[in-house]
Amino acid sequence: MSRPLRVVSLTCSNTEIVCALGCAELLVGVDDHSDFPPAVVDRLPRVGPDLQIDVGKVVALAPDLVLASLTVPGHEAVVAAVARAGLPFLAPEPTSLADVGRDVRAIAAALGVAERGEAVAAGLEAALTPSPAPPAGRPRILLQWWPKPVIVPGRLSWTTELIERAGGTNPLGGEPVKSRPVSDEEVRELAPDAMVLSWCGVAPEKVRPDVVYRNPAWQDLGFVRERRVFLVPEAVTGRPSPRLADGLDRLREVVAACR
Repeated sequence: MSRPLRVVSLTCSNTEIVCALGCAELLVGVDDHSDFPPAVVDRLPRVGPDLQIDVGKVVALAPDLVLASLTVPGHEAVVAAVARAGLPFLAPEPTSLADVGRDVRAIAAALGVAERGEAVAAGLEAALTPSPAPPAGRPRILLQWWPKPVIVPGRLSWTTELIERAGGTNPLGGEPVKSRPVSDEEVRELAPDAMVLSWCGVAPEKVRPDVVYRNPAWQDLGFVRERRVFLVPEAVTGRPSPRLADGLDRLREVVAACR
């Protein structure tokens, strides 16, 4: 009788996909940032933060499969180190919501649970059904990945689609980039109706909307005057996992608040 696969996940999204597939028992190690589901990750060995993975620790766990990623800038160096160590790995690079479903299916196939992968991916796709555009038009929703410099997603981010499916539009959604910094003046030119704070790697209770409201360059902009700065955790917008369905629900609330 063959033993179960041993899997090490190097990103939060992959950890969440494995658990959504009902394969949590296969995980033998995770990155330092994986925090969901806590009942699973709290008992597992940690192998370092996403950009500083200790590949020696990964090797010591004797994995049959390493789940890496190319969505995090700089993580390609980690993927190269995993490859040099001779470890079998998958490194998804989703840029669209369709890619997320594709990667759920690919990970499921690698774990030997292809049918579960089809069910999870189909369930996610159903949960991501677009909302109709509001009668008054789509509000311009600018999502912040980081406050200083302000970093926002572009066209090559599933987040742009998520905003659109919530009934809004990303004012930087036409640019062929995953994300990029924007200046205070650019924010003025983009003229968002609302700003969403999804700061990467920052606990929700530590996100500070006052940083936005106090910015002297934005005092006359509508989203500041109307107090339309919203907190949506990066855990449900920035991780290409089934939890994006929760992110869509939160973004729908933002769109509704702009009516």
